[in-house]
Amino acid sequence: MSSLASSNPDFLDLPAVSKAAGSLRLPGSKSISNRCLLLAGLAKGATDIFDLLDSDDTRVMLTALRTLGVTIETFGRSKIRVTGCAGTFPVKQADLFLGNAGTAFRPLTAALALSQGTYRLSGVPRMHERPIADLIDALRNLGAAVRYLEKEGFPPLAINPGTLSLGEPIRVRGDVSSQFLTALLMALPMTGRKTRIEVIGELISKPYIDITLNLMRRFGIEIEHSGWQHFTIAGDQAYLSPGEIHVEGDASAASYFLAAGVIGGGPVRVVGVGRASIQGDVAFADTLRALGAKIDWGNNWIEAGASLGQKLKAFDGDFNHIPDAAMTLAVLALFADGPCVLRNIASWRVKETDRINAMATELRKLGAEAEAGADFLRITPPGHLNDGVAIDTYDDHRMAMCFSLVSLGQVNIRINQPDCVAKTFPNYFGEFAKLVR
Repeated sequence: MSSLASSNPDFLDLPAVSKAAGSLRLPGSKSISNRCLLLAGLAKGATDIFDLLDSDDTRVMLTALRTLGVTIETFGRSKIRVTGCAGTFPVKQADLFLGNAGTAFRPLTAALALSQGTYRLSGVPRMHERPIADLIDALRNLGAAVRYLEKEGFPPLAINPGTLSLGEPIRVRGDVSSQFLTALLMALPMTGRKTRIEVIGELISKPYIDITLNLMRRFGIEIEHSGWQHFTIAGDQAYLSPGEIHVEGDASAASYFLAAGVIGGGPVRVVGVGRASIQGDVAFADTLRALGAKIDWGNNWIEAGASLGQKLKAFDGDFNHIPDAAMTLAVLALFADGPCVLRNIASWRVKETDRINAMATELRKLGAEAEAGADFLRITPPGHLNDGVAIDTYDDHRMAMCFSLVSLGQVNIRINQPDCVAKTFPNYFGEFAKLVR
C-alpha cells in the first residue's frame, strides 16, 4: 500500500510506485445517477434509488430537484427516496446554479423548457464556455421560449413559458454532444404527445444514448428508433416509478484501476460493473485485452493484469464510442511499444476543459511527443519518463485521475488541484493508494 503526502490542498504528491494489485468497489455511475434522479423526479410515485453516486455533480442535481419541488429523502448512505411530481414540476419560478455538471444542465434545460415556468440556469465559468446552441435551437423549433443571457450559444439561460408545436420532427445535431439528444428524449414524454426526433449528422457517444433509452424503459417509456438517426416517442406515455432502482458502478472510473492493474502487473479487480453493465465504457476492458492485457469478467466485476515490465501494444483507433475512458488510453500510451493515435475524439474539446490540448500539454511535460489535431491525438512515448513533474488538471476530474497512473512508471508525480476529483469520485486518491506499492 502506498501513502500519499501533501501538506498543501493545492497539490498532491504521488510517490513513485511500480506495482498495483487488489480489489475495490466502484462508486455509482454519474451518467446513471443523474438520469435516474431526473426520471424519478418526473415520474408518478416514489422511487428508492440505491448506490447513488455521492459527488459534486449529483449534489447539483439533487439541489435543483428539491428547488423545483421534488421531495427527496435520505436513508443512510446507500438509499434515497425520490417522490416524483408526475410530469410537471410544482415550482414554476426558480434560479438554478448547476456548477459544471453537463449531465444536469442539458437535461434540466430541456425539461424546464417544457414546464411552462420561468427559470434561470447558470453554472461555473467553464460551463458558460460549453456550447448548448444545438439543444436550444431544437427546443426553439418546437416552440420553447429560451434565450441566452450572455454569449449567444452558451449558458447562462433564461426560460419562459412557450407555445409548443409538436407536429413536425424535432431536428438536433448529434456530432457535438450526445447529451443534447438525451435531454430531448428525457423531456419530450412530459408532453404526453407523439413526438419524433431526427439526428443531423453522425451521432457521437452512442453508448450513452443506450443508457438513456434503457433507463427510460425502466420508468415506463418506450422509444422506437431506426438506427441512430430517427427516434419516435409514442403519445399517451408517462413516467411511472419502477419502485426501486440500483445504480451500477461507474465504468469510466473503472478504467483508471483497470489500467493500473495493467501497468502494475495486477491483478486489479473492480466490483460494480461487468458483463451485465448497461454502460458502453466497459468496452475499455476489451480494448485493454487487444493491447495485450490479461482481462477476466463476471456479471458484476472486471479484472485486469499483465506481466510486469511488459509493454502494451501501440494502437491507432477510433474511440468515439468511449470518449471518457479513452482519456485513460492517452496516458497508457506512455507505456506502449510505439506511437499511438486516438481518433474521432473532437468531443473532448467541449468537456470540462479542452481535453485534447490539455492532455497533449501534460504528456509533453513527461517527455512524450504529442500532436493535438482537431479530432485526434498522436502520442509517441518517451524512452524514459521525466521524474518530479507537476501535472496541471484544469479543474477537470479526469485529468487528475488519468495522470495518477504515471506514478506506476516509477516516477514521482505532483497533481495540482487534486480536489477536482470531487466532481465524480471524491475518494479517488484514497482508493488508488490502497492498490499501489
